[in-house]
Amino acid sequence: MSNANPLSRIENLPPFSQIKAEHIDSALSQHLKSNLEQVEQLLAKNSVYSWQNLIAPMEVFENSLERLWSPVSHMNSVVNTPELRDAYNAALPSLSEYSTAMGQNKALFAAIQAIRTEQKDLDDAQKKSLDDSIQAFKLSGVDLAGEQQTRYKAISARLSQLSADYSDHVLDATTAWFKHIKDQNELVGLPDSALAMAAQAAEQKELDGWVITLDFPSYYAVVTYADNQILRKELYTAYTTRASELGAKPEWDNTATMQEILQLKQEKAHLLGFENYAELSIASKMADCADDVKVFLRDLANKATPFAQQELQELQQFSREELQLEYLNAWDIAYSSEKLKQARYEISDEELKPYFAVPNVLVGLFTLVEKLYGISIQAVTEGIDVWHSDVKFYQINNAQGELQAEFYLDLYARAHKRGGAWMDSFCSRYRSPDDKVQTSVAYLNCNSTPPVGDAPALFTHDEVVTLFHEFGHGLHHMLTQVEYLDISGISGVEWDAVELPSQFMENWCWEKEALAMFAKHYQTGEILPDALIDKMQASKNFQSAMATLRQVEFALFDIKIHQSESASEAGQIATILQTVRDEIAVLQPPKFNRFENGFSHIFAGGYAAGYYSYKWAEVLSEDAFARFEEQGLFNPEVGKAFLKEILQVGGSRPAMESFKAFRGREPSVDALLRRSGLVGNS
Repeated sequence: MSNANPLSRIENLPPFSQIKAEHIDSALSQHLKSNLEQVEQLLAKNSVYSWQNLIAPMEVFENSLERLWSPVSHMNSVVNTPELRDAYNAALPSLSEYSTAMGQNKALFAAIQAIRTEQKDLDDAQKKSLDDSIQAFKLSGVDLAGEQQTRYKAISARLSQLSADYSDHVLDATTAWFKHIKDQNELVGLPDSALAMAAQAAEQKELDGWVITLDFPSYYAVVTYADNQILRKELYTAYTTRASELGAKPEWDNTATMQEILQLKQEKAHLLGFENYAELSIASKMADCADDVKVFLRDLANKATPFAQQELQELQQFSREELQLEYLNAWDIAYSSEKLKQARYEISDEELKPYFAVPNVLVGLFTLVEKLYGISIQAVTEGIDVWHSDVKFYQINNAQGELQAEFYLDLYARAHKRGGAWMDSFCSRYRSPDDKVQTSVAYLNCNSTPPVGDAPALFTHDEVVTLFHEFGHGLHHMLTQVEYLDISGISGVEWDAVELPSQFMENWCWEKEALAMFAKHYQTGEILPDALIDKMQASKNFQSAMATLRQVEFALFDIKIHQSESASEAGQIATILQTVRDEIAVLQPPKFNRFENGFSHIFAGGYAAGYYSYKWAEVLSEDAFARFEEQGLFNPEVGKAFLKEILQVGGSRPAMESFKAFRGREPSVDALLRRSGLVGNS
């Protein structure tokens, strides 16, 4: 292999500007082949296996593979091109085949089982890592017979491709749609910041006037503020029919893709002896079974429903009396809700945005976590290769001044970047056999409002909350002290607990003491006035019950389609979704809404039969934050305890043990209900 291939061996940080589509296949193919050969050599070389002679050397080449593939996968998400996508998709079968070959290697499985039972000097973290590996082998079909193993392998490869196809369809449908507007009268109601963003989008397309897109900041501005109901309906319709039979191109329709994904997941579950895919998914999570999850969700829905019904009645009455909207259409909800919020609390996102300039928000965020955990964060502006000019790079030092971690920050929405917000890893902390500790490196990604002209980007408060959320994931990954690859950072953490640190961080965005660190007017430097903070806090739980029911609806739908044997049949996904809405929702969307065709979390993002994790982990996060409320928001002992018992331990022990070590007891739902306003008289 040529040394000219930048993926052949990434010693430090990824050379993003040098990575081309043509580099991927040769580097990856050789790496996968070498890894499989090294496993066989290690197995043949020893007759008595140990962590030192098998696991530790395997960590070396598995880590090297992650460092190769991670930048490729990341670039496919954030700077997608046809060439890169083709190369990425072409690599997926090889990766799936490799993963299956490793997971179904009976000799390797036996060796790891032997280490777990026979090596007496293992520490608790090593035992947890081996237990996780043994479970992963079983869920990879290691116990299957020959024909069944072959079928499992084929299913895994196909599912990998289908998930990529689903994501590509959503991205393409989002990127392709835009509306060119020449008459500003069509945009009455949009705030100046949204108009400037639309004008900038038009300029980028070399058009006069304004351009509206389906990137979330643009879409959100129109459906929330535009007085033009026809325009709101057009945007809502385009957004909610993406990647469906009602969308722009038949080849982007995800309907058949979803059906095949569900059919194959059920077949995989049956091969492994599970009743359905939901039970397979939950086997490695905190929850005991899918029925327990449904009980949890329905209990939450029962508590929220009376409040949600009241919220809807108030919105309908306001819309009739104040906005002359006799019927509340789906494309009127955000618009009417914003008007009601302004009327009730005399506050709006636009009024707050000047206080949330990105440079100030970042300083405040970093100051907050430095105060909580004794770390320090510095920007690095020289010598860092990034994938886009928007991207910034930072280093984290621990309390002793030693390098702890590094991260890339990519904040803004743009074309050819997949939607949503997420944290991902370039590499994890781990100690190699030559006693060197690898520094963990994370990617933090949002799709927030970009800067317009020479002014700094001004975020909505929701965008600030999203940034804090993703930074919580990043801290979980980066502040770990665990030095075994499979349980370092977020690795090895049960999926329904992984949102604890991220949702925990959201709480600080509402606290006056934390806001004082960053909520400063970008022009005058004025700190966000107490009067505005009071209004913001008063409005915190505005329509929180309806939002809770919406999350329960998504989660229950997710569980039910992965339990159902018939979900993959024509029309059944939509039918199941409607039955869930009939049970849970207080407000029904229009018949043309194709939410499921863009539900990337469960069809392309790893949350299949796991979307409930957001609410499940919110119980943990709100209860954890309640200790700070009880003992002092910046109590150094509480901050150290959260760092030690939650962030630093990664996946080295079960999440419930970590929670109890911090809180002193099992979690209670009380804090979630209280902080969501779901207590008291409805």
